Amino acid sequence: MKENTREHLATLASNILNPFLIALAMIVVLAIQSTTSILSALRWSAVVAVISIGPILLIVAYLVRRGRLSSLLSAIRQQRTEVYLMAGAVIVLDYVILRWINAPGLLVTGISSGMPMVILFMCINFFWKISVHAATMSALVVVLVILFGWLALISVLLLVAVSWARVVLKEHTAAQVIAGAVVSAVTVAVSFHFGGVF
Repeated sequence: MKENTREHLATLASNILNPFLIALAMIVVLAIQSTTSILSALRWSAVVAVISIGPILLIVAYLVRRGRLSSLLSAIRQQRTEVYLMAGAVIVLDYVILRWINAPGLLVTGISSGMPMVILFMCINFFWKISVHAATMSALVVVLVILFGWLALISVLLLVAVSWARVVLKEHTAAQVIAGAVVSAVTVAVSFHFGGVF
């Protein structure tokens, strides 16, 4: 494969399988599994997306505009701590809101599983960079396997694709994408187990 074609495919995979879109996909899957109608699932998906993804996206866009982040999906390690802190604050607020409005348990568990992940990633970020792209995709793979069984492991191909892309684009090393995927998978599995999902 020619170098420019390879990089073009990697950029495409990295942009399509970005953390914001993968998080949205996870919210929709959890909403569908925890409600009785598509309309209800769409309503809950919209509510959770607005209170969880929306604020983080707005904060990141603001930081980019102010020059404190290089891009929406900044891979510069030193710029990530502030984003992790804000993401943690948003998750805590989301948890309180979702409990208050009696959101489906699966959605509450899905959102709250992000808290230990953010804490771990922020601690790791002080000395090493870890892939959030691989982490969010890995989280989705684990959620799909928990909800739909081992056949859902086919989704691991998307994890391979985004991990490959991040390495090709030199945003991360192979060790960083593997670490992101493993830490995320374990965190989500433990959170869902203690959340009573399985």
